[in-house]
Amino acid sequence: MPTVTSADGTTIAYETLGSGPALILVDGAMCYRDFGPARDLAEALADTYTVHLYDRRGRGESGNTLPWHPDREIEDLDALLTAAGGQAYLFGCSSGAVLAADAANRLPGVTRIALYEPPFIVDNTREPREATFVTDTEALITRDDRTGALKKFMTHVGMPRPMVHIMALTPMWKKLKAVAHTLPYDLRILGDTGRGKPLDPARWAHAGSPALVMDGGKSPQYMRNAAKALSEALPHADYRTLPGQTHMVKAAAVAPAVKEFLTPSTARQD
Repeated sequence: MPTVTSADGTTIAYETLGSGPALILVDGAMCYRDFGPARDLAEALADTYTVHLYDRRGRGESGNTLPWHPDREIEDLDALLTAAGGQAYLFGCSSGAVLAADAANRLPGVTRIALYEPPFIVDNTREPREATFVTDTEALITRDDRTGALKKFMTHVGMPRPMVHIMALTPMWKKLKAVAHTLPYDLRILGDTGRGKPLDPARWAHAGSPALVMDGGKSPQYMRNAAKALSEALPHADYRTLPGQTHMVKAAAVAPAVKEFLTPSTARQD
């Protein structure tokens, strides 16, 4: 298994599929190479790109040097960029889309970014995240109440409470508990973007890479509004809706849109 060493000495595990220009997939909350959408996405994109899948720190086979800070995750991507030859596209989903946008703001080796449904709350189309949500989640993790943290998070993202209780009885719950300690990481990356306020474009003022921000036509309105808002906050972004898709986007639906945007022969010229 290939690894890279991040700036703070943390080992980051990754693997590579396909051939072509380098593309790094950036997972969302609690997802990693062997749990979540990354592998299906990689397989759908490997006919066009050299796709790099990696385990974000604290997950899978990557290390988890403490204290955690959002900058460490950008340094992880910088190490992966070096391994990929110094330049790469990024494709991020959910909170991974936010991390990818932040990386594009900091790392000159990021040449284009494709982003799917950043989980912001930018208006009153849904109830804002309570002000203590992040610290409350961190407190649960500190007490090693991973089940409590998971239930809090799942309820927040819209899963009905009865479904949360049923999910806790399934084999998937064990995998979620194994990475529940990383929930605060993604919440900290989101920052103060869940309070129903407009995004601050200054956060991405130096993100010079062309970007595509996508959402699903069947996703909740607040999530679609968030994607549109990010496309307007980024300096050089387009916005696209994938008909019939939800937050759990199908690889077969999103891969063609990503290819159309990223492939130099068909991508827009900036």
